[in-house]
Amino acid sequence: MSAAQTMESTLTRPSSKILPSLGIILVAGGFLLLGWFAFLWFDPGPAPYHYRVVEEGGADKFPKLELNAWPDLKISKQEMHVEGMEEPIAAAYVARRGNAKPVMLAWENHVGEPMFFPDSKLSELSFLAPAITKHMPKDAAILAWWDTSRQIQLLTGLETVFTSHLSEHLIIPMVWQPRTEAIAKYERNFWGSVPSVEEKRKFQRFADALSSEPTEGVAILRELTGGREGYVVVHIADLYKLGLMRPDRIGVAYKDFPVKGSGDVHGLNAMVKRWEGDNKYTAHTVHGFSENIMRAYFLTDEKSTKTLLAQMLPLTTSLILDFQPLQMVYKEGGYLVYKIPSAPPAIN
Repeated sequence: MSAAQTMESTLTRPSSKILPSLGIILVAGGFLLLGWFAFLWFDPGPAPYHYRVVEEGGADKFPKLELNAWPDLKISKQEMHVEGMEEPIAAAYVARRGNAKPVMLAWENHVGEPMFFPDSKLSELSFLAPAITKHMPKDAAILAWWDTSRQIQLLTGLETVFTSHLSEHLIIPMVWQPRTEAIAKYERNFWGSVPSVEEKRKFQRFADALSSEPTEGVAILRELTGGREGYVVVHIADLYKLGLMRPDRIGVAYKDFPVKGSGDVHGLNAMVKRWEGDNKYTAHTVHGFSENIMRAYFLTDEKSTKTLLAQMLPLTTSLILDFQPLQMVYKEGGYLVYKIPSAPPAIN
């Protein structure tokens, strides 16, 4: 399924235990659905969901998050609920320090496809943050996707180029598209973080850099560091986000594969390669965000393999240890940290 595909089938799936006069019901339902779409389009109304706090406390209250190194954090588990559905469609683990704005640290989708954020594995971040704190210069410019940037800033105290909850790209199902503005407003109010026009512009440039060929992309990254020593942090899931933002530059698809423990590597590799071949994809990488599911990300064409991000990640077409435009300095789970080289000397 591609990065552009949505979850409306999950969110609108009916419960049909009794099926009398099926044809009449389907016809009538079709008219009702069309009327509902028309209503949403002309009168979109509020956001179709809300967050609900179900648990709060310190790091000791959420041991699976592995945040014991940050005992001063205030953490809450927030479930995303949709009217008419008993079970939550997602859950967010949100943290803040003091009276600062909340930061999303971990996200769990319950509808089978990414919504708002791809599923994440917080233990990777809890190992990455101390390494950044220990080894990265205090005055370095740190570039990362906006959500990763906020997490790094919260857990390390270091300055990142992006500090706001940008909601770029807003990952929502097609059935919610008429309410995009209401959803964006609800998200801004919930996270309490309003980006400046300049920060939005810079993030667009960051997306341009990752979706460009390496030489051009690194030049844009260097531009965004403002002359300081710079580092860029990427994650495998950034492929999905970039595929939504720049679909004309990089084609991305994904599929989740069930696994039976760590010993099922050969079976998983065979399934992933078969899926890649059947769909004529050009490259793939795999990331496990739970004990039972591995998510494979695919590039859909040869052009996509030439982008900067594709060559920075451990895809089957990449050589990350020998990647010359940037210098890889650290890897943890799905995260990779690269040093941005200083500008090459001018040629007289």
